[in-house]
Amino acid sequence: MNVGEWATVIGAAGSVLGGGGFFVARATVRAAKATAAATEAAARATAAPAQQAADLAVLQATVRRVDEENGSLRGRVFRLESLVRAFSSTVDELYRWAKEPVGRPPAPHDLVEEYNRTGV
Repeated sequence: MNVGEWATVIGAAGSVLGGGGFFVARATVRAAKATAAATEAAARATAAPAQQAADLAVLQATVRRVDEENGSLRGRVFRLESLVRAFSSTVDELYRWAKEPVGRPPAPHDLVEEYNRTGV
């Protein structure tokens, strides 16, 4: 073989190997992407229980806070209903007394007096 033939053979081999190198590089990039995706999925799966526990703790704290607020609001609504009934009773007694004003006007209900004293 002369030098020209050797150059042709070497060039052809370089083309085949060079082209093969391109495919190997592409396969390596794809393998790296697949490995990264698998690692990320594994990390998410590992972190999921911890995230669920954190979410549960936040939810439990929120439920406790809402329960406390509901209890407070229920107490305030009950107090308000009692005051409305007491004022209604007092007004009713004063209305009846005004129709026939005999003696002193009736005393207000105890809750009405307390409200007038304290404002609460």
